[in-house]
Amino acid sequence: MHSTILNVTFDCSDSAAQAEFWSGVTRWPATYVDMPGNPFWVVASDNEAAARLVFVQVPEAKTVKNRVHLDLLPQEGPQDEELARLQSLGATIVDDRRTATPGGWVMMADPEGNEFCLEQGE
Repeated sequence: MHSTILNVTFDCSDSAAQAEFWSGVTRWPATYVDMPGNPFWVVASDNEAAARLVFVQVPEAKTVKNRVHLDLLPQEGPQDEELARLQSLGATIVDDRRTATPGGWVMMADPEGNEFCLEQGE
């Protein structure tokens, strides 16, 4: 017996906007799920083996650094081009480690401040 990851869930101030941002990042569709008492947005690949990103609206604001974060790998071009694309979607640079030792990645934040890293790619 084992477990598999179904969702990576984000608590959000604006779940629709966060779903739109991450849909743009992944190019996966965003879908609203009107579950009674627990509505949420889901961003999911058509690959059923991939974990889904779920966005739940909560009243509390983010206050500290994430203890878990996503690492993104550019798929269609160099890291610099993907960095510019992510910034055009609303991401910001938190720490640029491309020339640091150890390094090679850029720590970024989504529009609500959730940290993620953009790796170098292939």
